[in-house]
Amino acid sequence: MAREAAIPALGLDFGTTNTVVAQADGAGDAQLIEFAGDAATGAVFRSALCFWEDEAGWNGVASEAGPWAIAEYLEAPLDSRFVQSFKTVAASPLFERALIFNRPMRFEDLGRLLLQKLVRHAGGRLDARPRRVVVGRPVEYAGARPDEALARQRYDLMLREFGAEVHYVYEPLGAAHSFAARLTEPATILVADFGGGTTDFSLVRVAEPGAARRCVPLASTGVGIAGDRFDQRIVSQLVLPLLGKGGQYRSFGKVLEIPGGYFNDVADWSRLAMMRNRRTLEELRRLQRDALDPDAIGRMIALIEEEQGFPLYDAVGRLKRALSGADHAEFAFDGGGVRISADVARADFERWIADDLARIEAALDAALARGGVEAAAVDRVFLTGGSSLIPAIRAIFDRRFGTERIATGGELTSIAHGLALIGAEPDITPWEA
Repeated sequence: MAREAAIPALGLDFGTTNTVVAQADGAGDAQLIEFAGDAATGAVFRSALCFWEDEAGWNGVASEAGPWAIAEYLEAPLDSRFVQSFKTVAASPLFERALIFNRPMRFEDLGRLLLQKLVRHAGGRLDARPRRVVVGRPVEYAGARPDEALARQRYDLMLREFGAEVHYVYEPLGAAHSFAARLTEPATILVADFGGGTTDFSLVRVAEPGAARRCVPLASTGVGIAGDRFDQRIVSQLVLPLLGKGGQYRSFGKVLEIPGGYFNDVADWSRLAMMRNRRTLEELRRLQRDALDPDAIGRMIALIEEEQGFPLYDAVGRLKRALSGADHAEFAFDGGGVRISADVARADFERWIADDLARIEAALDAALARGGVEAAAVDRVFLTGGSSLIPAIRAIFDRRFGTERIATGGELTSIAHGLALIGAEPDITPWEA
């Protein structure tokens, strides 16, 4: 019996840090969408937006996205608003809207704008509205007490103009499908996807090539810890002590500890950009007047007012990448009145993230338990996502499964590639989240 014809489809990996799109080619494979222009970075589109006031823009505000957003921000950081990692608030009931030059923008507004700009920079390859779009979603959303129904509602609104038929699939299942295309014999595989906001696991049984149903999902688990959390640990250790964390202030004749909420916001790049508003800055100036170390609070104010969020986290990212290849690396940041130069040992970084690694390993155990699969019965382990390159993470899998069973590759693109392959199947119901 002949198979039904493949259905043209897009796979959309809307990530905390990067967004990637792949298109099913109708011949059993999928091709990544490469972006066009001087600022383009291949098939990887940064999940970032930049806004600036311009009478010619919509409602008096112009905008850009992706690597073009970074370029616009670097050209005029004090006259623009830079927003990234907003996926982390998708499931948060506490987030209602961001004020961009006093214009309220909801999560879905930011998401729609990102996708509109992405389409514009795709060199015409995404101009036609696809019939089917398969969108990756985390197994567990980031944040405290995430509301999955709220996230789905926001995603639906964000995507309503992007595709005629939208389906949701767990992100590691997309990576599993991509990896399965490399296999030439049946196998039980574990996929570990280390994103910016979440770490997700999926167990999948892969049949032989040519089977009517090549992949069967067995179990999926996740935890709201990943690359952004590791960045927060670095900021907490190297930056926040210079901004007054652990300091005190006077209030009605008493000496009290400075509230931790301000420091939590600085340590979260999705919230740091939102601190540049009149109310927050007025609160910080009042705190500065009463602080025992007013200079430290002054450095925090300068960091916010001078839009140093991107340079700060760019320095953090460089340190993290350097520590993936060396035992020691230099952390260097100079901006907003904060200057830091420190030699950081990989062992110190691993100590800072030790509790996070323990929670990630617990989620791995949960995936094996739910799937009823012992570690010894896993034939191959596929690691994807940028944080999979961190040696302490790789060591978990080397210890549990052995180096010979571990595969990597396409760390930033495998999810979108696999989602497009799933979208090309006549029936994708078994894959839907």
